[in-house]
Amino acid sequence: MTARARSLRGNMTDAELRLWLALRRDQLNGFSFRKQHPIGPYTVDFYCSRHRLAVEADGGQHAEQQKQSDDRRTQWLAEKGVTVVRYWNNEVLSNLEGVLSDLLAHIERLSQAATTATPTLPLSGGGRTDRRAPGKEGSEP
Repeated sequence: MTARARSLRGNMTDAELRLWLALRRDQLNGFSFRKQHPIGPYTVDFYCSRHRLAVEADGGQHAEQQKQSDDRRTQWLAEKGVTVVRYWNNEVLSNLEGVLSDLLAHIERLSQAATTATPTLPLSGGGRTDRRAPGKEGSEP
């Protein structure tokens, strides 16, 4: 997989290159991205490990020929805790600012989800920590 990722890094599409120039070196609000990053049997176009976020720039072949394969891939990555965000190549090339804004919104949602506290559940038995029967607070066991 690493050899394949290296090969893909040298053969990026125009859209991937344009997006990479905006993501590299922590340029997007300090978030670090890797390009052509292998995850299991797949290689994602860009990956932010801090938020387990994969970013894909897709061409027209993904609309028809690759749809089922992309869906399986997205499902597999989701099962591993990776969120996948996809943008069309023409969108990256014609509206890069909109793509980056949307990407920041995804990162913000993932960041909020990660910091949302899980409520503490009561202990079994309704939250009582002593072993005395209810209504017998003052008596000896």
